[in-house]
Amino acid sequence: MPALDPGEAVTKDDARISHPSAPVRRRKLFELAGGSALAALAGGCTLPERGPPVPPEQTAQATVLGLPNERFLLPGGATALEQEAAQAIQRLRATQNLTDGELLAKMQLLAISGGGENGAFGAGLLCGWTEHGTRPVFELVTGVSTGALTAPFALLGSAYDAKLRAVYTELTSSDILIRRRLTAALFSDALSDNAPLFQTISRLLDERMLADIAQAYDDGRLLLIATTNLDSQHPVIWNIGAIAKSAHPKALDVIRRVLLASAAIPGAFPPTMFDVTADGQTYQEMHVDGGAFAQAFLYPEAVTRLRRERKRDGEPITPATAYIIRNGRLDPEWARVERRAVGIAGRAISTMIAASGHNDIIRIFNNTRRDGINFRLAYISRDFAADLPEPFDTGFMRAFTSAAAPDTTGPPSRRSSKSSP
Repeated sequence: MPALDPGEAVTKDDARISHPSAPVRRRKLFELAGGSALAALAGGCTLPERGPPVPPEQTAQATVLGLPNERFLLPGGATALEQEAAQAIQRLRATQNLTDGELLAKMQLLAISGGGENGAFGAGLLCGWTEHGTRPVFELVTGVSTGALTAPFALLGSAYDAKLRAVYTELTSSDILIRRRLTAALFSDALSDNAPLFQTISRLLDERMLADIAQAYDDGRLLLIATTNLDSQHPVIWNIGAIAKSAHPKALDVIRRVLLASAAIPGAFPPTMFDVTADGQTYQEMHVDGGAFAQAFLYPEAVTRLRRERKRDGEPITPATAYIIRNGRLDPEWARVERRAVGIAGRAISTMIAASGHNDIIRIFNNTRRDGINFRLAYISRDFAADLPEPFDTGFMRAFTSAAAPDTTGPPSRRSSKSSP
């Protein structure tokens, strides 16, 4: 996998993979989810019980572990996240032994999008980037959905490449889900059970990895994962490093559950329930895939307020680069849609998700340009045409990661990252 050079984007054809088989049918789970949503309208069904939701007026005060900086509800929590970022920069300065007023040499930011089994693209890119010898150390890593599963490995660097590669080359669908009967659309909270995925996450994210995430946080590097609070309709940004650093006895379990929640496609996988407290009372929140709000995120506008002010006043700012891994394509994926309610609804949902992903890239691009941050984008190019026989097919995912080794025969063809959106 070639390096992400300045002003360029790496696409799937850079990895020199070609598959003559049928086009990717990546959104089957979304279509199934759409069908289950319609079926649930039939009524008269008994659904799984849950605890009382947090009252609207106490949503911002609810806490899982009692940590003041464990998570940030947007948009109201943007100021608190700005403060967290400022404190992280101070820790970075201390780690690098900088004097007062001395700028950081550089900042490297990484956002990893959702995309289901297409997450193998991001995993292959990161491993190949390591082999190419140009992969940076990231001061900020964010993840959504499958990107949330990749993000901890991306933060911790090449020492975790073997584990990252194994996630997308050794696991099968049985390590991720258990299919439920069709009646689950009426009598359960999802068409599949993701208990195997939680067991997989728990096996990979162990005490040692928790300690390494905590050390990265001490050094001033942030790991942020997004979920969606369905009750309040808020995007929630979880401060994984702060949770790891807290030494709370439930910290490891909470982080595992956050990763599970971020990858919980509504309707396809069950939501993750979090027991919380607010004003001395116990409640329960329902969290699902962060992609319900955004397929990828980098930072809220408030986080770079001081940078913008310095830029406006002509003061020096730290050179920064934002790398975006889009675990998906940017061109439309054609499909024959049958004239049936379930198929039409599923296709409409997948179309909205694709449009959301495009808009996220454009939003991040515009924000980085405004803030004087270099923008680099990697995504799956249109000539990648591997067939997806079933969700999370191992052979499909290996098609990405098997191309991780860098191409040393000559310069690959690339597209300008700034023109990609």
